[in-house]
Amino acid sequence: MAPSADAGNYDYVVVGGGTAGCVLANRLTADGRHSVLLLEAGPEDRYPWIHIPIGYGKTMFHPVYNWGFHTDPDPGMDGRRIYWPRGRCLGGSSSINGLIYVRGQPEDYDRWAAAGNRGWGWRDVLPYFVRSEGNQRGASAAHGADGPLKCSDIGEKHELMEAIIAGAGELGVPRTDDFNGGVQEGVGYYQLFTHNGWRCSTAVAYLKPTRGRANLAVETNAQATRVLIEQGRASGVEYRRGGETRTARARREVILAAGALQSPQLLLLSGVGPGAHLAELGVPVVHELPGVGENLQDHLQLRLLFRCSKPITTNDDLASWWRSMKIGLKWLLTRTGPLAIGINQGGLFTRVMPQSASPDIQFHFATLSADMAGAKPHPFPGFTMSVCQLRPTSRGRVRLASRDPMAAPSMQPYYLSTEEDRACAVASLRFARRLAASTSLSPYVVEELRPGAAVQGDDELLAFARAYGATIFHPSGTCRMGHDAMAVVDDRLRVRGIGGLRVVDCSIMPTLVSGNTNAPVVMIAEKASDMILEDAAG
Repeated sequence: MAPSADAGNYDYVVVGGGTAGCVLANRLTADGRHSVLLLEAGPEDRYPWIHIPIGYGKTMFHPVYNWGFHTDPDPGMDGRRIYWPRGRCLGGSSSINGLIYVRGQPEDYDRWAAAGNRGWGWRDVLPYFVRSEGNQRGASAAHGADGPLKCSDIGEKHELMEAIIAGAGELGVPRTDDFNGGVQEGVGYYQLFTHNGWRCSTAVAYLKPTRGRANLAVETNAQATRVLIEQGRASGVEYRRGGETRTARARREVILAAGALQSPQLLLLSGVGPGAHLAELGVPVVHELPGVGENLQDHLQLRLLFRCSKPITTNDDLASWWRSMKIGLKWLLTRTGPLAIGINQGGLFTRVMPQSASPDIQFHFATLSADMAGAKPHPFPGFTMSVCQLRPTSRGRVRLASRDPMAAPSMQPYYLSTEEDRACAVASLRFARRLAASTSLSPYVVEELRPGAAVQGDDELLAFARAYGATIFHPSGTCRMGHDAMAVVDDRLRVRGIGGLRVVDCSIMPTLVSGNTNAPVVMIAEKASDMILEDAAG
């Protein structure tokens, strides 16, 4: 191998210019005392459809801006390889996600703290949610108005969503206008990470304002290949850019913010992980850490598709050239309408399992139907109820598929591998059907396209979940925070047994939060930046 080119010395080298990495780049350079190199494997976020909220469908399968991963064949899902999109540009998955602002439940974070992770209870993390938030509604005890990450209300009510909300009320689920106010249970419109009709990714919110700072260097199309570890301490990062291998040195710390799939992959490539697995691939063991890549969790999405009785859906807007022109002009002139909203408008959190003390399922309601998320809409009026179990008990893993750092990792979610998860899948589908049959919503339902009326028994519903279930894009937990033998980082997110090395992304979650992961990852990065600066000050 040719010798690496010297890319210079920095106080901090951050690997991954995604959701967390952009936050870190901003906060660690704010006082001018520390130099930071931010490495992003993908390009700048200049693709126009990244920034238009409805562009979600344009980036779902994009060969440049999306990693386009697939899982290993999953035995719990009929041996299918399931498509896992992940953002590959500045902003990472915050540049291509569904825009939904959900923090999870206070109980999620209190469970982390109860497991021995000091400083991660709800009262500890709430100030960081508030600090990050620039809410259209203004400041309150639970919300921030001046933070970089802008979130907005959906400004227009939709007839179909109003019918869903009314139908949920018939089932005892109350209407709410704030899923992040402390009580999650309810049904209503989501707030979205948008600002004046544009997507607000962390690249827009955190990184763009920093690009003129002399103490911040950003390199795109720069894929990390390994962490350099010398005498038990991370000293830098080796990466590839423009066909050249380069080395960047870190005087203080290397910070991995590459996400739940690639942060563990990079640790493994660097010889940090389960020794037996590394030995199988001929990777020299630098530090035995058995939990690297274990504890993989994800929300499994079950999508019920319906033909709608009225031409009021996004399918109809996109099927007609004149209606497409109308909504396009509306967005151009007012930054409102379907193009400013994205795909999912509303949500519902409720309980379907008898042992649950708080919501255990989440719905995403889309005024659109397609054979799979991000695919071409159906040529008729349609809508989708997507439901997922909030706190799955199934656990998977991430491993190396190859010693080649440019190859995708091996990802095995083991969906539906526990009886609890299988029972919750069936119960959530039955609740969705009760909602569709409600007095308020049933007039809008011509037929259930999927699973379809013929699918009735528990075994049949479970078979549907195995045949059609897919990720809702929240892989987490693979560099788990904790203090036991299987923990990868401590409660200050330092990799156990290696100096000068941290992980700051959703991989550190001991358990998956009850909802979408974008806001929690921003919170984690905000809190981590304070801890890093505290440690630097001594």
